[in-house]
Amino acid sequence: MNTTIDLLVTNIGQLCTVPAHAGGPQRGHRLGDLGLLENAAVAVHEGRVLAVGSRDDLHSRYTAAQTLDAGGRLVTPGLVDPHTHVVWAGDRADEFEQRIAGATYQQIMAAGGGINRTVQATRAADLDTLIAQSRARLDRMLAHGSTTIECKTGYGLSTPAEIKMLDAIARLSAEHPADLALTFLGAHAIPPEYSHNPDAYVAVIIDEMLPAVAAWQAEHWFGPLFCDVFCEVGAFDLDQTRRILQAAQGYGMALKVHVDEFEPLGGARLAADLGAVSADHIVVTPQDEIEVIGHSQTVAVSLPPTPFGLAHTAYTPVRRFLDAGAALAIATDCNPGTGWNESMQFVMALATRYLRLTPAEALAAATINAAYAIGWGDRVGSLEPGKLADLVIWQVPRYPHLSYRFGSNLAQTVIKRGRVVYDAGGSLGTV
Repeated sequence: MNTTIDLLVTNIGQLCTVPAHAGGPQRGHRLGDLGLLENAAVAVHEGRVLAVGSRDDLHSRYTAAQTLDAGGRLVTPGLVDPHTHVVWAGDRADEFEQRIAGATYQQIMAAGGGINRTVQATRAADLDTLIAQSRARLDRMLAHGSTTIECKTGYGLSTPAEIKMLDAIARLSAEHPADLALTFLGAHAIPPEYSHNPDAYVAVIIDEMLPAVAAWQAEHWFGPLFCDVFCEVGAFDLDQTRRILQAAQGYGMALKVHVDEFEPLGGARLAADLGAVSADHIVVTPQDEIEVIGHSQTVAVSLPPTPFGLAHTAYTPVRRFLDAGAALAIATDCNPGTGWNESMQFVMALATRYLRLTPAEALAAATINAAYAIGWGDRVGSLEPGKLADLVIWQVPRYPHLSYRFGSNLAQTVIKRGRVVYDAGGSLGTV
């Protein structure tokens, strides 16, 4: 007798299950295991993957309340974007023109632009405006296949403004189909009012912001909360970064760190020493610290849209990280200054061209390893029984197309927790 289930996605030409390895991310040269199945199906019940296998086998075992015919197309897990600054107000299009004319990111930042320009607009925006502008970006991310998205604060840089950003993310999490992971990034930049006394701002973060965020979390957010720091010349030095992160650990927060985007300050080693979930950017990380990351549980997160957006030629040396045995993930770094990109598809295209990942490695870095980069590897990132039923049916027959093609949206249908949340329309059969 067949078991009745909620949903059967069938007639899948190529199914990428992208499995975890030994209960963890795909490490080193093992990155790129897609767990490929041909002529496959996925059984879904109560929002979770019940089974994957051959089409004939699952048809014989299950009777579905709803059936989706994938029409011989590619199906993968929902993409996971583990590093975004997606919540902000305003734009910095004029700064883009300045960079094209030759100004560097650091020069613009030193002149009062950069992150602090977005801080001004975000502080001035009311909560509804901030939510509306950010929701539109999340909608585009979801439509491009991202079903789980990390969201940072960091454009408030004062306790009230950072709490406003937390409120915005909490409301978006309650209202939006995508799952949102939350990161507090009060240590994103030194705000103008503390430009002559950065240590005083560090004290504000430790003595005022972190307690306020912990109190907010207890009332408004019942999942994990990360604390992140931008450890970089012109932002926070290594000692300041350590003090902030250790204080955050005292409030039970997990850690993420921006490191080695422009100058190596020792942040990658610090991330590993403190047990950070991820070390992000990692463009100029020294070899000895690459080895440290490779032997740690900290996921190395590369953000190729950022150097692309800055027209830089240096990208994360991912082969050296993989040679060291590291777990590698990729992300959009979606932000208004250096990388306003909402598509993990484009990230995979960049990763194959500039990081020299294979299409299989890029897909694994955008799914299972990205899930571990936000501590959610047991929930999302792969199509394994028991995990959330987050799937994308693509308008292509095989996985290499996701990196081979760029500039258009290849997502046909996006399924979140077993429910269709986006469909390009017109060509999927339902019964």
